[in-house]
Parts: sequence; structure tokens; C-alpha cells
Amino acid sequence: MAKELTGKHVLMITVGAFSVIIAVNIFMAYSAIGTFPGLEVENSYVASQSFDKDRAAQEALGWSAEPVYENGTLSLVMRDAAGLPAPVSDLTALVGRTTYAGEDISPEFLYKGGVFVAPVDLAPGAWLIHLEAKAADGTVFRKRMDLFIEG
Repeated sequence: MAKELTGKHVLMITVGAFSVIIAVNIFMAYSAIGTFPGLEVENSYVASQSFDKDRAAQEALGWSAEPVYENGTLSLVMRDAAGLPAPVSDLTALVGRTTYAGEDISPEFLYKGGVFVAPVDLAPGAWLIHLEAKAADGTVFRKRMDLFIEG
């Protein structure tokens, strides 16, 4: 003998289904915020106050940067406006996934033959490099570079 489907049963099924949907949405939102906070700077207003001046100083350097990854070595090729090795006094970089901060690393670069190199084990996929280099006069050169490692 089959049970009769009543209004209470339909209500319980509906409430249960929506409860599962809401729970999954809350879990996904929590996971997204936990792995990528979405912040580039602490205070965007303060950062904007010197943006134009900083950008003009960086452009006046005439520097360019290009990442190269081969055989477990990340190379940053820094050139000046004439195509010669840029006179960098200090260089730091943050290498990580574009949407997941858990794999972020800050490799130690060595200067070899006009190129900054660091041993880094990068898995296949999309990577993002936040580069910050300083000139001898203290001018800061910043660049975000995309790097794709084929698998």
C-alpha cells in the first residue's frame, strides 16, 4: 500500500531542497573568500594619492620586464630603454595563482648575466607575478605579469 503525498510532505521536501542549496552557497562563498581575499592594496584611497606621480616616475625609467620559465628556473629579464640590462638595485617578486593565494611564493632571485633567476617548481597552468624592482635613486618599478606553464 503506497503512502499518500500530503501537503506536509511537499513542504518538507521543498524546505529540505532549499536548505541544501543555501548550505552549499554559504560553503562556496566562505571557500572563495578564504582562498582569495580580493585585496590588491589595504587602502585604495591612500594608494591613489600618489598613483600618477609614481606611474610617471616608473615610465621615465623606460624599463621592461619579461618572465621566462624553463626546467624549474624562473628568469626575469629586465631591460632599460636601450635594451641593455636595467640597473636594478633591489628586486622582489610574488609568484602565485591568479585566484588562489595558497600557492604564493616569494623566490630569492640571483643576478646572473643580466638576468634575475630563481629555482622555482611551478605546476602547469596560469600564474601571476607581482614584480617590484628599485632603481639606484629609489624609483620603484612595479609590474604584474601573467605566466602560463604548459603541462
